[in-house]
Amino acid sequence: MGTYIAMWSGPRNISTALMRSFGSRGDTTVVDEPLYAHYLAETGLDHPGRDEILRRHERDWRKVVETLTEPLAAEDSIFYQKHMAHHLLEDVQVEWLASFRQAFLIRDPRAMLASLDKVLTTTPRLVDTGLPQQVRLFEEVSARTGIPAPVVDSTELLKSPEAVLRELCERMGIDFDPAMLRWDAGPRDTDGCWGPIWYENTYRSTGFEPYGQREATLRPELEAVLEEALPLYESLHQHRIEA
Repeated sequence: MGTYIAMWSGPRNISTALMRSFGSRGDTTVVDEPLYAHYLAETGLDHPGRDEILRRHERDWRKVVETLTEPLAAEDSIFYQKHMAHHLLEDVQVEWLASFRQAFLIRDPRAMLASLDKVLTTTPRLVDTGLPQQVRLFEEVSARTGIPAPVVDSTELLKSPEAVLRELCERMGIDFDPAMLRWDAGPRDTDGCWGPIWYENTYRSTGFEPYGQREATLRPELEAVLEEALPLYESLHQHRIEA
């Protein structure tokens, strides 16, 4: 059957770079935010490129799941799925994930909220961070397997890509491939149609950017959201793969 990996990320993270990393392997196929159109259709949110996303991508989560669980091509043994945790709405049943390897990509919520606030037309809410959904999934997966699910913090990954990726691969039950550290610049056919809107930095990249500390300033309205987000982030952060 192969190894099916669901990586659950929050927004404004390095999730596309991590997808590039897995896509650089010779044994892996990737998919980019397959539940995005369903999320937009159900919530009615006005995200950049909304009309094109709804026109070009599948809105019915059941049909999406069929594609996420179908057999792999003969040349592939890994199916890496980049998911935004907040795209997993309550109406989406999750039984299909039972046989998946699941992991979680997190980012300091202050930096994430500051970045998210620049692109949303409304003030970000806690639910928009994906943290409540990540914590729920993490607890479910960890309870089922008996061990904490893998958590990747973007800071740790950027500080030491190879060490963190090696540990992640080991936890996922796959071999590390040095090809995961480099990739060609530019778009991919596997990118969602939102790529030109969101992936400018990734298009220029050929590997993980060196970590740089940046000060993030929040509007006063977001301090309350940060206060709610921090305990959720910390509950995941304590299980992070350390560089």
